[in-house]
Amino acid sequence: MFAALPEAGAAGVFAIVMVGTTLPTPLYGLYRQEIGFSELMVTVIFAVYAVAVMGVLTFGGGLSDVVGRRRVALVGVAFAAASAVCFLTAHGLPLLFAGRLCSGFSAGLFTGAATAYVVELAPPEGRNRAALVATAANMGGLGLGPVVSGTLAQYAPWPLRLPYAVHLALLAVAAATLRSLPETVPDPQPWSAARVRLPAVPASVRAVFVPSAVAGFAGFALLGVFTSVAPAFLSLYLGVTNLAVVGLVVLVVFAGSMAGQLLAGRMGAARALPVGCGLLVVGLVLLAGGLEWRSLALLVLSAVIGGAGQGFALRGAVSRLAAMAPAAERGQVISAFFLAAYAGISLPVVGIGLMDAVVGLQDAGLYFAAAMAVLAAAAGGYLLRLARYQG
Repeated sequence: MFAALPEAGAAGVFAIVMVGTTLPTPLYGLYRQEIGFSELMVTVIFAVYAVAVMGVLTFGGGLSDVVGRRRVALVGVAFAAASAVCFLTAHGLPLLFAGRLCSGFSAGLFTGAATAYVVELAPPEGRNRAALVATAANMGGLGLGPVVSGTLAQYAPWPLRLPYAVHLALLAVAAATLRSLPETVPDPQPWSAARVRLPAVPASVRAVFVPSAVAGFAGFALLGVFTSVAPAFLSLYLGVTNLAVVGLVVLVVFAGSMAGQLLAGRMGAARALPVGCGLLVVGLVLLAGGLEWRSLALLVLSAVIGGAGQGFALRGAVSRLAAMAPAAERGQVISAFFLAAYAGISLPVVGIGLMDAVVGLQDAGLYFAAAMAVLAAAAGGYLLRLARYQG
């Protein structure tokens, strides 16, 4: 099957790896009960993952351009398995941090390499579709993680162990699948040829890269809130304690992202970016309303519309950057974009954790929504002016 559609096999591996990065989302409350730590520590644990991703993207974003996509992806699977083992055996903060660190290394290696891998495995006439498949695998995996762990934790035994055992089994399938796929980098070099290559964006791409990166920052910040502090808000302010329901609420924002990516393909990447920024602004306003009035309906609606905005922007950005970047630098350019995006996951979320101790979780979320709405509006406005200038 993968011989006929190798990009589907690579996308499946991508999704499996990304599932592991959000498995802990509904479980933080259980960890707090078992180990004992504050909401700020939840955001710090979450940020460790994002910092690890950014570290890999900063110093190894172009690694797969040199040593090969498949080889880097296999190392990413190994780090994902190490993360699962850490969580399986965790009884305190050190292993939780280690697990998130390994998960971040895995996602950092996969984000740029696997996106380029899926695109390159597709035939030339199917590259645009493959870009959608790659980003959908990314978002789909992230969205399924909380549903898998939340459902197993709520209705099956060993709530803090079973989700990671299941993920280990899936990773074994992913590794076997990767080994059956061909390499797409011509003449891949040995590991000894790898050199640190700091993120660099060719001049021909920069006019689109900068607003795309800002939109990616705001969109991924929204995802970060839903995968880190939203479960606490659901429990503290809305009385939602069923972990499967928490997982489903988190899934909504990723489902919105996937829907946005699908719809974005009908209007073209150039239009999808500013449309995504506009939808992000609407979603963030709805998020503020959900926080202010403690409304589950508004919170879910913000996840749908904000997630769709993130999907529009992500599809537009990845498609345009993948098409504009020189082939030898494609992995590095995509990694640079995701570096900005993952900064959006970590920095605002830690800011919310810090503000929680001063103004409370509700007001901290309101400040966050206002700041990200300004960024998304600025990026969208710039992209519209650029389109008029180029038109």
